[in-house]
Amino acid sequence: MKSSKEEPRILDKKQALAKAESFCVYQERSQKEVRYKLVEWGMRGYELEEILSELILNNFLNEERFAKSYTSGKFNIKKWGRVKIKQGLKLKGVPDKMLQKALYSLDDDDYQQTLENLAIKKAGTLNESNPLKRKMKLINYLQGRGFETDLILLALKASNLN
Repeated sequence: MKSSKEEPRILDKKQALAKAESFCVYQERSQKEVRYKLVEWGMRGYELEEILSELILNNFLNEERFAKSYTSGKFNIKKWGRVKIKQGLKLKGVPDKMLQKALYSLDDDDYQQTLENLAIKKAGTLNESNPLKRKMKLINYLQGRGFETDLILLALKASNLN
């Protein structure tokens, strides 16, 4: 018995291509995500590879564009650091070379300013009176957001939160 959530199997290559195109148009996708969807829709082997090639040729699927979009979105909207963004891109199957290119497309000044702003905002919410524990809580919070330890220490010093 099929559940109501289950996607009907698409056996026609043309239909799968059209559906994959609209899937890619909705938002930037990685090849791994599209491959997974195509398998879910019943595509296998040679047909699956043909559809992926077609999507790449028609510029519906572009791994570099996806990596840059993902990076800027996670940084600007969710305020993630490079470490956390890198983990997310690896999970999406982005090659290391494109991953590095996308990560370093972030502006260093904006990155540092965002880090300092997050530190100041978090420091305002901490009720810890012990300065060492307070600093450790700030560091742990910022590391959890994906920022590098050396940059965190610089940001705390610049914001007088030491």
